[in-house]
Amino acid sequence: MFLADCQARLAFDLIANTWNAVVIWSLRHGPRRPGRLREEIGGISTKVLTETLRRLEFNGLVVRHAYAEAPRRVEYELTDLGRTLLGPIGAFGEWAFEHAEDVMAAQDRAN
Repeated sequence: MFLADCQARLAFDLIANTWNAVVIWSLRHGPRRPGRLREEIGGISTKVLTETLRRLEFNGLVVRHAYAEAPRRVEYELTDLGRTLLGPIGAFGEWAFEHAEDVMAAQDRAN
């Protein structure tokens, strides 16, 4: 059972937000500035990206590096904990690649 205090439910909550997984996956190759993340991801507003990065930082999955430069530079990077999610996110992506057409066909049949 996935009770309110269940550890598995915590993990599902972290992955359930579409942008959490997308941002984590985008950070897999190393630190990124927010502007570059937006370019790589596409379709995410500045506000939503900022909220997502803060949520991931709060949960210990990313770390924010602010540099005392002019202009100010900020980068985000996966923590060791955040890197542990790359395997499960990759597996979900593989599943989606293999089964997306089946899911879309089921949706079409339901309409």
